Amino acid sequence: MTLLIRLFRVALALALVTCGPAEQDLSMRQWTEDMAFRINSEPMPPHAREKVLYKIQVRDSKTGEPVEGGEGRMFASSRDGASTWDGLVKGEELGTYYATLRYVTAGEWAVALQFRRDSTRRLQRMDWMQEVFAARGEQP
Repeated sequence: MTLLIRLFRVALALALVTCGPAEQDLSMRQWTEDMAFRINSEPMPPHAREKVLYKIQVRDSKTGEPVEGGEGRMFASSRDGASTWDGLVKGEELGTYYATLRYVTAGEWAVALQFRRDSTRRLQRMDWMQEVFAARGEQP
């Protein structure tokens, strides 16, 4: 085998190793009148009876600048009337807030996030449906 073919094979192998599958962005995006939200949860997807940590990144939709000094809350209700909620806590990263929810049952939950830039502004709300998986170790 010639040196050129060997070099080609080595280069191809390196390209395949370094160009592996890209990490998938599982964040959800929501918008209000003047803000853009990127919402992630850990774990994803959420499981019943586990703490689910939500990371909410808030940016001004026109300037793209992080929204600092905001306040808000996150809450959810299941079809059978169970509910969970938490106030948003400011994170270390600019424009980032955290909330922890604990879904007590598996199934579909109605989730809402209310947020305002500061106490002088009105709360803006966004809603979505969240599928919650069975608790780990249990059959669905």
